[in-house]
Parts: sequence; C-alpha cells; structure tokens
Amino acid sequence: MASSIRVLYVHDGPDVADSTVTALDHVRTDDRFTVTTTTSASDGLDRLEADETFDCVVSAYDMPGLDGIEFLAAVREAYPELPFVLIAEAETGSETVASEAISNGVSDYLHTEFISGRLLATRIEAHVERARTRRERERSRELLQHTEQLSETGGWEADAETGEQRWTDGTYRIHGLSPESDFDPTVDSGIEFYHPDDRDRIETLVRRCMESGEPYDEELRLVTADDRLRWVRTTGEAITENGSIVKIRGAIQDVTERKEREHALQRSHEEYQQLINGMNETAWVIDFDENFRAVNEAAVEMLGYSRAELLSMTPHDIDAGLEPGEITALIADMPEDEIQVFETVHETSDGDQIPVEISSSLIHYRGETAVLSVARDISNRKEREQELQRQKDRLDEFASVVSHDLRNPLTVATGRLELAREDCDSEHLADLEWALDRMDELIDDLLTLARKGEQVSEFEPVALEELAADCWQHVETPRATLEIEAETDRTILADRSRLQQLVENLFRNAVEHGGDDVTVTVGSLEDDAGFYVEDDGVGIPPTDREVVFETGHSSSSSSSGTGAGTGFGLRIVEQVVDAHDWAISVTDGAEGGARFEITGVEMVE
Repeated sequence: MASSIRVLYVHDGPDVADSTVTALDHVRTDDRFTVTTTTSASDGLDRLEADETFDCVVSAYDMPGLDGIEFLAAVREAYPELPFVLIAEAETGSETVASEAISNGVSDYLHTEFISGRLLATRIEAHVERARTRRERERSRELLQHTEQLSETGGWEADAETGEQRWTDGTYRIHGLSPESDFDPTVDSGIEFYHPDDRDRIETLVRRCMESGEPYDEELRLVTADDRLRWVRTTGEAITENGSIVKIRGAIQDVTERKEREHALQRSHEEYQQLINGMNETAWVIDFDENFRAVNEAAVEMLGYSRAELLSMTPHDIDAGLEPGEITALIADMPEDEIQVFETVHETSDGDQIPVEISSSLIHYRGETAVLSVARDISNRKEREQELQRQKDRLDEFASVVSHDLRNPLTVATGRLELAREDCDSEHLADLEWALDRMDELIDDLLTLARKGEQVSEFEPVALEELAADCWQHVETPRATLEIEAETDRTILADRSRLQQLVENLFRNAVEHGGDDVTVTVGSLEDDAGFYVEDDGVGIPPTDREVVFETGHSSSSSSSGTGAGTGFGLRIVEQVVDAHDWAISVTDGAEGGARFEITGVEMVE
C-alpha cells in the first residue's frame, strides 16, 4: 500500500501468548506499520477518542474489565467502519466466541496457535485496504451525487442485449423520481419519458448507438413523472468488448433554464427587430466593439446595402461626416439614461451622401449593453436652412442698399425742413418732421430685422427694473408716464441688447397707440412666470391680436391718422421673444389698454 498503517493493539499485559508477541514484533519491524499499545479496553477507547487516525484495531479476547467481544461492540458503536482483528488464545477461543465476534461485526478472528507475523500483517493490510477502498468509493459516490445535484446531471448505463439500465441518483431526479423508488429503468421505459414529438428521435439515436456504436449528443424535451416539461441534453456512447457492443453509457443534463433564457432572448430579439423594422427612420443596434448587431428595413432601403452586408460592417463604413476617433468616442462615452443627439453624413452604397441627425441611447440587447441609434434624414431641413441663409444674406444686402439709398434723401429732406422753418411758420411742418423721424425709425427697424434675425448672443443676468428705466430714456415720451410695479425687482437671464430692443419697441408701441399722455406699466407675472408691459390707451381689438406681430400691420385702433401703427416694431418684439425661446401673448390691460405678457422667462435668484 502507498501509505503507512496505524495500528492500535489492545491486550492484558504479561499473559499475552508468545505467538501473538512474535507476530506483533514482526508487524512493528515492518516500515508500513506504526503500532500503539494499550493494556485495557477502556484505555483503547480513550486512545481512539483522542486520536481518530488509527487504521485498524488488534485486540486480545481475554482482558480485565471489558473482554474482547465487549470492546468490539463498543468500538463498532462509535466507529462502525474501523477494521477490528480479534485474537483469542487456544484455551479460551471457541465457536461461541467466534459467533459472537462475527455477530458484533469483527473484521477477522484469529487463534494464537495459528498466528504468525506474516499472516497478521497480511490480514491487517487487507482489511485496511478494503476499508480505505470502501471509504473512497463512498466519497466518490457522495462527490458524484453532489456534482449531479449542482449541475443537474445524471448518468446511466444500458445492457446492449437486454436493454436493462442502471441510473444514478441524478438521473432519477431529472425524471422526477426518487432514487429510492421502485421504478425499473430500461431503454424502452426511459424513452417513454420523452415528449411525444421527440420520442422517435431519441429512440432512433439510442438504437443506432446500440447497433452501430454511433454516439449522439442532442437537446430534447422530457416529460417528468410529475408532468413537468423539461429540456435535457442527452448523450450516449457504445462500450465494446472483443469487438462487440456490450453496453451503451451516457449522461443526461437538465438544461431547461438555459433553453428558457435562450428562447426569451430570441423572442426579445425578434420583438426588438419587429419594433425597429416598424420605424420609419433608419435604426440599428451597435455593440461596444463597434459592430452592427441589428438593422431595420429603413436602414437597408436608405443605405442601399443588404441586411447581411450591414451586419458585417461598422459605423465607420457608412459615416462620411465624422472622424473614426469621434465615432469611437461617441460610442464609448455614451451617457446613461440620456439621449445623445448629433449630426453627421451617411454615405450610401452608390456613394451618395445624406445629412442625418442621430439620436443614440444605451439599451440592453441580448443580455448585453449596446447602443440604439436612430438616424433621421435631414436633407430637406438642410436645404431649407441653406435657402433661409441665402434669403437672410439677400435681405441684409437689400437692407444695406435701402438704408444707404434712403438715408441720403432723408438727410437732405431733414436739412430742407430746417431751412423751411427759418423761412416760414406752417402747421404742416410738424407733420413733415414726424414723417421724417418715422422714416428714420423704420430704416433702423429694417436693419434690425435683417441683421439681427432670431439670434441671441451670450445670456447674462439682467435687472428688469433697471433695464426698463434705461429704455424709457430712449423713447420720445414728452407727456407719457412710466410706472414700475414694486414686485418688478427681478433679475432674468437674457441677451441684454436684444431684451432692450424688445422693451423699447413695446414702449414706442404704447406711446404711438395710446397717445402722448399714456401711462405705461411694467410688472412681474405671478409665480415668476415672466413679466408684462401694459398701457392705459385704447387697446388692441381681439380681431387684431392674432396678426398684430405681422410686419407692416396697422391696428384699426390707432389714435393717429398718420398710420403710426405701420412698421416693424412688434415684429422685432416677437423676433426677440422667439430667439430667447419665450412666448408672448396680447390681452386687455387693467385700464382697458393693451397688455403684452412674456412667459417662459428664466428668473435668476
């Protein structure tokens, strides 16, 4: 044997037979054995309790206190598998003693007259080897059972001639049976457990393996004894002796959870594919290795590639607007719980380039984190933007020309007016002066509309009360009055210069429509929703409120017969509001005049 054997020898001292002493001396001199001696059964029990590493007990029958049979019974109660050799002297040994020893589970029974050192060593070695083999088998069986339970696996073996089978405990459990059940497994009874639609398949595989030795490895459905549908992986191989198949041996594993996960992922993939296919815009899923994982029909149609071709490509292959490093960074740095929006250009299989707006977000796809991107063709929008840019450019050119061509004769007319005043005093000169001033204002407004557009520069905190007071100084208001409500002490976030244009034009509009003695009030709206500018003039009829911001509109309520309402003032107001992403509405003032409410304004604490 590969390892040493520890022996506990228990005897009664000086009365030990010479043959036993000789035999034990032989054992002691053998390097395989280590012998520990005690002189009573009680001492032996103490040594066993203190040190459980003994491999065998050798005991005399005649001992004071407990005799050998009683000692054997005590050892068997505490150590049922420990080898025990009982030695009886010729004068005390009898068939009765031998029978009692066997009844109490003795491993070997020897007479001193027949004992020798070689015989004792051989017997001890044989019993220890059997005990160790038995323990190893039990450990292996426990390990097999534990492994089968953890992996939900079982094994089986079938006689190729009779079809009788042996199942491991795991195989019984997979079939919904207890290992202690009286079920008698055979090839035919085992096949009956399979789903009716899979039964012919498993029977063909097993018969072919038994007849030709062809192995198999399949995943099929099994209906357990308690009517549960399970997916199993079943394997089989032939065992041959002298060229003939004598057995087939195989394994069975419950793979239901894996199959359900696979089916769920497949259903999710199919549902997701149907979802993105139903989208009108181009959509695809990209993994973090920058590969297309799914594409919809719109992508196939727009880009001109087949689905298989796109799934073999990367975003780099179709993007003509971003550098490769930019695409990699966009994918790698995709924010969680946010949609990332950017513009780029896609190139089709024919080489056409399409401007697109991409909206991307993180999703879970087939158990992994991926990026869903939706691309919208913005060709029309880009064309409109380019056309609009051309029209602003043209308007700016027109405004400059008009401004230059009008300023010169306007300057001449203004100078002649002054000379006319020196020559005569006519009531018509005042109206002429007003008309010339109005023309100058219209030129300024035209330039503002053309050159400022709906753009704003940098936003900054602006004190509304202070701004309103400054704007009032820039308006011709000889007899008009400005009132600023106490709660107007608010600071808003805005482009100061453009906000000043808005307020000044509302002031001018109030003076022009409300008369020279109009009162203009500025105040804050409730809940810090914004601010208002109102007057106590004649107001704006409801029929005019929808079109009052249109360029060139003249209110029917104008108090001036000179067309004071005609111009660009309120159009500039609306333009500034739109540029700030605010909203403006017209309603009645507290005193019956016009009230302009600007909402959506961001207040600063």
